Amino acid sequence: MFNIEEELKKLPGKPGVYIMHDKKDEIIYIGKAISLKNRVRQYFQSSRNKTPKIIQMVSRIDHFEYIVTDSELEALVLECNLIKEHRPKYNTMLKDDKSYPYIKVTLNEPYPRVLFARELKKDKAKYYGPYTSATAVKDTLELLRKIYHIRTCNRNLPRDAGKERPCLYYHIKQCDGPCIENQITVEEYKKNITQALELLHGNYTPVITMLEEKMKKAASEFAFEEAAEFRDLMNSVKFVAQKQKITATDQEDRDIIAFARADDEAVVQVFFIRNGKLIGREHFRLTGVKDDTRSEVITSFVKQFYAGTPFIPKELYLQEPLEEAEIIEEWLAAKRGQKVYIRVPKKGEKERLVELAYKNASLVLQQDSERIAREEKKTIGAVQEIADILGLNDLKRMESFDISNTSGYQSVGSMVVFEDGKPKRNDYRKFKIKTVIGPDDYASMEEVLTRRLSHGLEEANELKEKNLSEDVGSFTRFPDLILMDGGRGQVNIALKVLDELRLNIPVCGMVKDDNHRTRGLYFDNKELPIDVRSEAFKLITRIQDETHRFAIEYHRSLRQKAQVHSILDDIPGIGPTRRKALMKQFQSIEAVKNAGVDDLMQVPSMNQKAAEEVFLFFHKKKEEKKEDKENN
Repeated sequence: MFNIEEELKKLPGKPGVYIMHDKKDEIIYIGKAISLKNRVRQYFQSSRNKTPKIIQMVSRIDHFEYIVTDSELEALVLECNLIKEHRPKYNTMLKDDKSYPYIKVTLNEPYPRVLFARELKKDKAKYYGPYTSATAVKDTLELLRKIYHIRTCNRNLPRDAGKERPCLYYHIKQCDGPCIENQITVEEYKKNITQALELLHGNYTPVITMLEEKMKKAASEFAFEEAAEFRDLMNSVKFVAQKQKITATDQEDRDIIAFARADDEAVVQVFFIRNGKLIGREHFRLTGVKDDTRSEVITSFVKQFYAGTPFIPKELYLQEPLEEAEIIEEWLAAKRGQKVYIRVPKKGEKERLVELAYKNASLVLQQDSERIAREEKKTIGAVQEIADILGLNDLKRMESFDISNTSGYQSVGSMVVFEDGKPKRNDYRKFKIKTVIGPDDYASMEEVLTRRLSHGLEEANELKEKNLSEDVGSFTRFPDLILMDGGRGQVNIALKVLDELRLNIPVCGMVKDDNHRTRGLYFDNKELPIDVRSEAFKLITRIQDETHRFAIEYHRSLRQKAQVHSILDDIPGIGPTRRKALMKQFQSIEAVKNAGVDDLMQVPSMNQKAAEEVFLFFHKKKEEKKEDKENN
């Protein structure tokens, strides 16, 4: 038994990381401390300065553990890694987990390549970026290949020169063919690489001048198609140049960071400046910020974001000062391998950039608020409309049921779950009808509902005996409303099952017109009209469609399995592996029937004996059918 008071006395006065657990042993909070003894004790002392979030978190702590480190810097690194791995509920969390692309130039090779890279490695290559758009990186690589004819292959050159044919890029004149012996020298090739690096550094004038001259020369020689190609390349370079507007004259790498927040969510805007040019911007979302100070919000973002990105710029310009700024500077410098400066500009161009980042963050937050409002109208708002129509006080979870079969064959039931107007797919369930023979939808529905609700009751009792929360179970959460795909008859079946199990759950039927479209709701022995233009009607329609889809897909999958089994599994030597391979190769049973032995032997896992068995099986069937016709 973990005794918090006793464990607090054992805490060391050393730096480290503390980890809070709840009764389910889930990690709910991770923090770091210069002194574990002082920091962890503060949570359990009475204080008026605690935020509501911390008060709630402390009330859920069942036990804690800690890891001692040699320094505060080590504690910071460990804290960042553990938060990223476990994503605790009460930590302010960065929701986005993006990796940014780089352009990699393999300068360590005699014939360097210019490549797309997702991570920055400690090799002898030169990296440019990170960029915020993978598409922009790929477009730039294509542009460099077209202008400078840089190779993209993985061949080891010049060692492998002449061993294989040149690739397609050589034939379409987008590579000078260093893979061909004596085609281009290392020195000539490196001239192209040097020019490509100039373009990547943002020096576009030489390449635009060169392309313009080539365009004019081709036009003067009446090579208009070639001239058009140079014109298009020149326009592409100009487009890239326009996107990289100069924002500073010192050609430094820096990130500009500012945020805006509303309620429990914040949007952080980052401008990425590389070599003095704005190469892109990106926004990120933080949750759980309601009770945090502005400094705490920006600190949480910086720690989480730079723990996950390999590139650290020389400077960070922030909207707010960081908590623990010195230790974070030390951590970032260790990652970068050079000094990193964290600044909060108060005037001039740099302050205006931070203000611009803040305005962009505010705009994204406003747009998000409008989008969320529209989404809530379609979901939570629609649920409230349904509750108002039915006169229900508390409506959150709805379960809808449907039966699917083909003339009573392979009857199945489906259960879909919507919470707050959104599908909760992890709670969907499928039922293969066991006790009903033939097309009896009422009896099938009775079986499905009985199994679903009985399972929930049994599971709840088991959890109660083990002293576990009902949230752990998959069936224990009963709906606030059961939706039946039909009127009075379906509703009465559900009410009968509920009565037998002594459960009290509202049941609503979805009444259809002659065209099989919902016209109203059947509830409490009355048909209630519903406005077809309302969000409630649209939600009911979405639930119906999803219930049908889920049931039909399950029924179709069972039917297909049965069809495949009934034919191929009857052939000697054909098991599940060969059956799947045959269907993958031929796509249909008819194609398998018409295949020859040689064709069948081309299928993976098939040998001659198995191929002959399949061939004889189907041709024997044909002969039997032929004999039957002749005898008749």
